[in-house]
Amino acid sequence: MIDRLTTLLAGTAAASLLAGAAMAQTAPDPSAPPPPPPPPPAPAAAPAPAPAEAAPPASWMSTVKFSAHVEGGGTFNAAGPDSGVNFGHLFTDKPNEGLLNSAALTVSRDIDPKSTSVDIGFKVQGFYGSDARFTHFIGELDREQDRVNQFDLVEANVTLHLPYLFKGGIDIKGGQYSTPIGYEVIDPTANFFYSHTYIFNFGIPLKHTGFYTTSHVNSVLDIYAGYDTGVNTSVGDKGGDNDGEFHFLGGFGLNLGKLTVLALTHIGPENPAGSLGLGVDVHKYNRYLNDVIFTYKFNDKLTSITEFNYIKDDGFDAKGGGVAQYFTYVLTPEITVGLRGEVWRDDQGFYVAAFPGNLDFINVETGRPSTAIFTGPTTYGAITLGMNFKPPHLPKLIDGMVLRPEVRYDRSLAGSHPFNGGSVDQFTFGIDAVLPINF
Repeated sequence: MIDRLTTLLAGTAAASLLAGAAMAQTAPDPSAPPPPPPPPPAPAAAPAPAPAEAAPPASWMSTVKFSAHVEGGGTFNAAGPDSGVNFGHLFTDKPNEGLLNSAALTVSRDIDPKSTSVDIGFKVQGFYGSDARFTHFIGELDREQDRVNQFDLVEANVTLHLPYLFKGGIDIKGGQYSTPIGYEVIDPTANFFYSHTYIFNFGIPLKHTGFYTTSHVNSVLDIYAGYDTGVNTSVGDKGGDNDGEFHFLGGFGLNLGKLTVLALTHIGPENPAGSLGLGVDVHKYNRYLNDVIFTYKFNDKLTSITEFNYIKDDGFDAKGGGVAQYFTYVLTPEITVGLRGEVWRDDQGFYVAAFPGNLDFINVETGRPSTAIFTGPTTYGAITLGMNFKPPHLPKLIDGMVLRPEVRYDRSLAGSHPFNGGSVDQFTFGIDAVLPINF
């Protein structure tokens, strides 16, 4: 017993000595500097911001646009023709006289042709000015105003985009609208030159009442097809003698990168009752208006437009047609220069005329007596050099104003003398200003 007790005490003493030695070895030296404090804990990460809410889609009404423009100018002709007209011109026909060509107001909403849902748009445009003498729908405001400046309704239509059948869907336009045929248009803000070609003046329709579709088959091909009441016609008793007959508008467009092609035709009877002789049914004789436009964009500065035109009337066996070539080149952001050359043949002297009276154009369209001047079969040549100047730093209200000076030379290439009361040629200098009104 004593031996066990002695052994236990000895073991306990040994363990105590070993523990004390260990503590002695790990205890800090009282003379040593204290250790640095531990670093503070890292701040908690800020919570991720909540994702921004997508902007609500624009309402239909918020995409409706109001716009306006004023165009005025004049054309100087040193010959001062006794007829009071620059032959071969329509919208710039008054020599040495200032014109208010148009003061227009437009309310519109454009459709999105790439929309994946149904989209609806519209356009209403009217204007007051001297251009209206040549742009009336037959039976609408066409004989109420025997003066140079007149009122006219250019557009009143609805457009519809349907994302069906084809890759790009189908667009439908219905109502009253400017023709899709031809390169130049009624709206001066979309033309380079002040004066117009023989093609625009005498070789294509200006307006239609009806509808047409544009089928965007793929990224390259568009197909056009439609029905209307005729060339510049409306509906009803005064809408034109052929407005109840079938008229077809159709063709195709090609989008080939730098090159685009638009080929359209319009077919239907156009001659007024009685014009082909007593008892002759004018509805049986069609007029064919055909136009093809090639637009090639060489680069951001140089563009070429080539337009081919052919027109034929079965009733009078009258043919006409030709070609116009345009080049435009951007010199600076403010200045673009342009050159236009044209040859157009009026085979029977049926299409090209001058209209001294304020109602002469609409009277010829409707078969009424007029003072219009026709000169017989002629091949016309014309070359025009022009410039577009956009003054910089204008107030927002009129930003986009364009001045369009031009020099033009017309000549008969077939030996006739249609200009200036008996001359083979005609020089004119024209200038206008197109002033947008930005609401």
